[in-house]
Amino acid sequence: MKISRDDVLYVAALAHLELTDAEVDTYQKQLDAILTYIDKLNQLDTAKVEPMAQVLYGTNGTEDPTLREDVVLPCDVGKEILDQAPHPNKPYFRVPKVIER
Repeated sequence: MKISRDDVLYVAALAHLELTDAEVDTYQKQLDAILTYIDKLNQLDTAKVEPMAQVLYGTNGTEDPTLREDVVLPCDVGKEILDQAPHPNKPYFRVPKVIER
């Protein structure tokens, strides 16, 4: 395996995740499969492949994507949402501190 159980636990600790033993085993297998696939991709010869500046292509088969017009729309739901919050401190939500560990 390319990724060890300790690697999974280390990443979980960085993300503040508490994983069961079954979840650690599952994620270890999934991450190992991803890394194995990346190794296969790294074996491909991409010397003649030009880098892409834009991955979105138009639906008409050209490299010119047809995008929707960027329009600003009003979103006046702030008061309604804050009225439903248990501890609103307008115009913000008050939430418990989660950064401390």
